[in-house]
Amino acid sequence: MTNQEKQEYTPLLAQLTDREGAALCADLRKELVEDVAKTGGHLASNLGAVELTVAIHRVFDTRTDRLVFDVGHQCYSHKILTGRREAMSSLRQYGGIAGFPKPSESVHDAFIAGHASNSVAVALGMARARTAMGQDYKVIALIGDGALTGGLAYEGLSNAGECGQQLLVILNDNGMSITPNVGAVADHLARQRLKPQYLTFKKNYRKFMNATWPGRQVYKVIHRIKQALKQSLLPCSMFENMGFNYLGPVDGHDLPQLTKILRYAKELNEPVLLHVKTVKGKGFLPAEENPDAFHGVSPFDPMTGKPLKAGGDNFSAVFGRTLARLGREDGRVCAITAAMTTGTGLEHFQSACPDRFFDVGIAEGCAVSMAAGMAKQGAIPVFAVYSTFLQRAYDMLIHDVAIDRLHVVLGVDRAGLVGEDGETHHGVFDVSYLDSVPGMTVLVPASFAELEHMLERAVLRISGPVAVRYPRGGEGAYTADGGDEPAVVLRRGSDITLAGYGMEVNDLLEAAGLLARQGVEAQVVKLNQLTPLVPELVVDSVKQTGALLVAEDCVAEGCVGQRLAAALESAGVPGKVCLLNCGGRFVTHGALRCLKRELSLDGEGIARRAMEVLGRG
Repeated sequence: MTNQEKQEYTPLLAQLTDREGAALCADLRKELVEDVAKTGGHLASNLGAVELTVAIHRVFDTRTDRLVFDVGHQCYSHKILTGRREAMSSLRQYGGIAGFPKPSESVHDAFIAGHASNSVAVALGMARARTAMGQDYKVIALIGDGALTGGLAYEGLSNAGECGQQLLVILNDNGMSITPNVGAVADHLARQRLKPQYLTFKKNYRKFMNATWPGRQVYKVIHRIKQALKQSLLPCSMFENMGFNYLGPVDGHDLPQLTKILRYAKELNEPVLLHVKTVKGKGFLPAEENPDAFHGVSPFDPMTGKPLKAGGDNFSAVFGRTLARLGREDGRVCAITAAMTTGTGLEHFQSACPDRFFDVGIAEGCAVSMAAGMAKQGAIPVFAVYSTFLQRAYDMLIHDVAIDRLHVVLGVDRAGLVGEDGETHHGVFDVSYLDSVPGMTVLVPASFAELEHMLERAVLRISGPVAVRYPRGGEGAYTADGGDEPAVVLRRGSDITLAGYGMEVNDLLEAAGLLARQGVEAQVVKLNQLTPLVPELVVDSVKQTGALLVAEDCVAEGCVGQRLAAALESAGVPGKVCLLNCGGRFVTHGALRCLKRELSLDGEGIARRAMEVLGRG
């Protein structure tokens, strides 16, 4: 822990009065809006978790107690309270602090986060390690109701509930109804159970009764009677059935009440689930009125909430509109999302064909298995999913889809580097893992026109599993349509072959222009299909040029460049080969231009490396 962290972390939060705590929450909200308005990021989720975050820090010391965030996009207040207030101006910027918890950034960040539904399982692992190693600290998992739609969350809850160890799961419920509405009796009982006098009495009562053997026996009998009465008045919470001591629901914006209930929960030596009700976007009217739009935002006007820069068309929207058209034309076409309707552009399909649109929640494995079942019965399912989240359904791709060669179409959104969300969100692994799935076809559009064309091919003209992978954002200088060929030549040249796919072709064309100014004529080959790879056009080109540079924003192992190099070797074609990619490491967060410059995947970097390959650098 740095000296700054020791100095700036505030155990004094525990000594704040409730009035001072309320003032702190107001200041945090103001700062969140001002900071995110400049840097962009996740706003609505952070605004909704302000009081909850402050209450947690009033009760627990995250230097030693382990606070595990689920997804982690609600961690901004936590970062401010743990010595990173001055760094918030660099949030999600290249060289700045991350938009998600990051242990390498601070001792207060217990675990990496970015994907959903794993927090309870991770926290359980920490609790078991604590017991096994004879250590003393508290473990808290903070999970939202959205993440609770993922199956991994229930696997964690099932194991955590029966473990009997001290573990606090805080359910931040900001929209979905988790427990049934059982009317006034349930509301009354919940209020009575959470009164400070009752909690104090209950704690002292337990301590007194557990002090002697007769007391423990009496406690067991009374506890069974109480449980029977409770179950006769209202249905038992599913969390109690799993073995948790269920507390709630609690108003997540009532800081005094939150603090008291957390202090009570801290003293319980058992699995506890605290159900907290919050309002997403709380305190900033535009975000409260439209929380989905303010989930992840670009820089905006903090007074009006309007974006500073008008957004243009993007690949996700083109995908959604094209799929909606295909759905209207063919009744077999269905669309599936894993809680990302707007993010993947599927609101267009939802509006056009609502009876054939399915949202499974944050459950990518379920989505792929369901798609397999649909395909087996004659439907044409299209699952639109971010590349980084598709990783969680790899087993289902192999077992449920590929073995039976079922026609499931994957719209692999946010493929390649995505920028400010960083390591957990870059789509740099699918090129490798999709190629390992037998029978898979992978198409890679580089323009809106190609996306429309390739999606129609994938849905109507190709059999077996198909993935159409496309980037985040809008198209570049290349706006043509390469047709049905597996590869095309975009620029003729005789000195070196530059090969790539997707948005990287824009950088290759820029590099070719820069090379031409230095007297080097580069031939640019664009790949339209990665799997199965058809390398003949590249091989023929290298026969003429004698050198190959392959640029791609994916990890090195299993990249297309390795496959092309192997194809040259197999064909007996000599030549110098340079592979530019993300290497064998995780790429940090930052603007795309900064990341590409670091990796030499921009036009200047490619041109510089090409000159080195030719011995002219």
